Amino acid sequence: MTEPSITQELDTSGLLCPLPVLKARRALNTMHSGQRLRVIATDAKAPGDFAAFCEQSGDLLVEASQDGERFRIVVQKR
Repeated sequence: MTEPSITQELDTSGLLCPLPVLKARRALNTMHSGQRLRVIATDAKAPGDFAAFCEQSGDLLVEASQDGERFRIVVQKR
């Protein structure tokens, strides 16, 4: 069984909290259940912000990793 692919990517580089989460929420609202959104962020608070967002929204935080100064966050819509 293969993992779902990324449906949409959102680059929020340079934006600070809460803008990355707000933009991601707007994007997720246009997506269907099971689809995945990849967010690229440079705000060091992004991983924690997305963990809290997913806990509240019921969406699944699939990945929160760091590559240099960038964070890659993958959220699967509930």
